[in-house]
Amino acid sequence: MEEGQKALDIALVQLKIAAEKLNLDPGIHEMLKHPKRSLIVSLAIKMDNDELGIFTGCRVQHNDARGPFKGGIRYHPNVTLEEVTALAMWMTWKCAVVDIPYGGAKGGICCNPKAMSTGELERLTRRYTSLILDIIGPYRDVPAPDVYTDAQIMAWIMDTYSQFKGYSVPECVTGKPVSIGGLEGRTEATSRGVIICAREAAKRIGLEFKGATVAIQGFGTVGWNAAKIAHDMGCKIVAVSDSVGGVYCPEGLNPRYIYEHKSETGSVINYKGCENITNEDLLTTKCDILIPAALENQITEANADKIKAKIVAEGANGPTTPEADEVLYEKGITLVPDILANSGGVTASYFEWAQNLTREHWTLEKVNRKLENKIVKAFNDVHKLAKQEESDMRTAALMLGVGRVTEAIKIRGLWP
Repeated sequence: MEEGQKALDIALVQLKIAAEKLNLDPGIHEMLKHPKRSLIVSLAIKMDNDELGIFTGCRVQHNDARGPFKGGIRYHPNVTLEEVTALAMWMTWKCAVVDIPYGGAKGGICCNPKAMSTGELERLTRRYTSLILDIIGPYRDVPAPDVYTDAQIMAWIMDTYSQFKGYSVPECVTGKPVSIGGLEGRTEATSRGVIICAREAAKRIGLEFKGATVAIQGFGTVGWNAAKIAHDMGCKIVAVSDSVGGVYCPEGLNPRYIYEHKSETGSVINYKGCENITNEDLLTTKCDILIPAALENQITEANADKIKAKIVAEGANGPTTPEADEVLYEKGITLVPDILANSGGVTASYFEWAQNLTREHWTLEKVNRKLENKIVKAFNDVHKLAKQEESDMRTAALMLGVGRVTEAIKIRGLWP
């Protein structure tokens, strides 16, 4: 089964679990199984060698009962409509869990950005924006960065949208550079939310957060910043990995030095004084806190029983399968689910959007303070419900998210 279909199957299983726990109306359950809108576009651009490059892109808008669609755009060779649909659904629940006025969406282009020049990426981004222009906008659908997209790509989207409108519209996209309306601290926000959740989980199980050992799968934007923030808060980073492989050092690593090493060599592997390990090895490394911050379906029924961490805080979307969830819960491992743990990114996007609408600019201190308050409240809401239901935190988070979306649908009613 291809990974995209597997992610969608998992998302649907999770929705079914929440629907059963909430005794959801069958009609609303069926409604939530399907996105409101899915758009597939064919992207033709001129490559640097003057040949024509043809790429496939999509934008999936799941549900907007609570507000405009919101979700990232990823550039990856394995992007599929099924994967993007699953991610859009998870975004709907995520926005509801953290209680911000958005619905879920996601977009993607099937390409290999690592093999493309800056000029090719710009032409691809602007072409994609022009083809989805009719269904995005500040009050309709607000894109953001995701896997292998960044602030520069968001700037191209914002500029393309603005050129079509004839005036500057910074609120049409989030995750932009600060110089054109971006948010202070936006790059680190997802990671900061993950670490805040890990810290709150540590409090609940009596684990001293300062000095706790941490292993992080994935050393992209989320993984690297999570390592840096955790290290600065006194944790010991014992293992990190990227798409090539990983390194393990029980004495602890300085993530800034690892980042420099990766920048110079292209990978974290072969770092001096460390043992090279595989991504699979990293997941089962002895540590207090495990942060899967790579791609979907990393912790499965096959390896869940080997997980040694006390806390799993999901930096990635969908890194744990439902079967693995059961195993981890039975082992007494506290899992902070993706729709809570990595909601710092969309929360910061909401802050950026709100700033842009009023043309304000907040300080980093204000952003981080508001982010902390939002994430801690969401964690407490989910943890309280999990205790009430005697369930794992993912089930509680799904119940909270799906329940809030359902309430909005019922109150709004159907038209016509």
